[in-house]
Amino acid sequence: MTAVLEQLTSDIGFFERALIEAVLAGALAGLVGTLVVLRKRAFFTTALTHATFPGAMVAAVLGFSVVLGSAVFSVLLVALMTIIARSRGQGGQVAAGVVLTFGFALGAILQAANPSLPISVESFLVGSILTVGWSDIALTAIVLALAAIVLALRGRHIIFATVDDLGYRAAGYRAWVAEALTVTLIAATVVAIMPAIGAILAIALVVGPAAAARLLVTSTTAVFALAPVIGALAGVIGVVLSRELSVSAGGAITLVVAALVGLAVLARRLSGVRWRRDEAEHLAA
Repeated sequence: MTAVLEQLTSDIGFFERALIEAVLAGALAGLVGTLVVLRKRAFFTTALTHATFPGAMVAAVLGFSVVLGSAVFSVLLVALMTIIARSRGQGGQVAAGVVLTFGFALGAILQAANPSLPISVESFLVGSILTVGWSDIALTAIVLALAAIVLALRGRHIIFATVDDLGYRAAGYRAWVAEALTVTLIAATVVAIMPAIGAILAIALVVGPAAAARLLVTSTTAVFALAPVIGALAGVIGVVLSRELSVSAGGAITLVVAALVGLAVLARRLSGVRWRRDEAEHLAA
């Protein structure tokens, strides 16, 4: 069985692997991105994508997995942002801004101090989906499956906490649990898709599909269903365009996401669809 699986995977070329990763990464980013959009965590996600850079650098210096280094460092950064945000007179935006600049500056210094490392700033920022391996694809698939399970089990609670935080607390639930699940899913998503999409461009794939879906459909459940489809579609179209036009795959995917959001805005204006949160309002009630 193992030999057959190895033969099948060896017959799949780099472009086909890129398409598989594009579908998985787009679906994952769209699913978790819905939480990012609904809970207004876009700037937090931006900070996290940039600030995991030093984790990759440290892992490369020590000879460990870059993905593992980014994951460990993302946990430390989330803890740091939480401490800063809870300080008197500060908030989440301030914390994310401080961590963003700190993390990226530290990564740049580490990279400059170790010029022989096989990680460049450019490749980390824009990714390289055409060079992903099966381990990258497996990681994305695992995170996607875990995200789907978490949202299936706790998604309604997270939406309830998003719409009516006071009501959620009054109902006897712990708001920090919903926030912790959201932050964990965002961090896991960023780490999983970063090798393919890159640190800077990852935020577009996370936020864009959910933003477009929110413009096109009229309920929270529909956004969760449509955003992964839009994300996967943007990923596939971007990879195909990158081959046809000989341009960066990450850049092509980002431009496709931007175009889809623009089309969603136009469709919304033409159709007059008004977004509502039926399920969330029912939960709050």
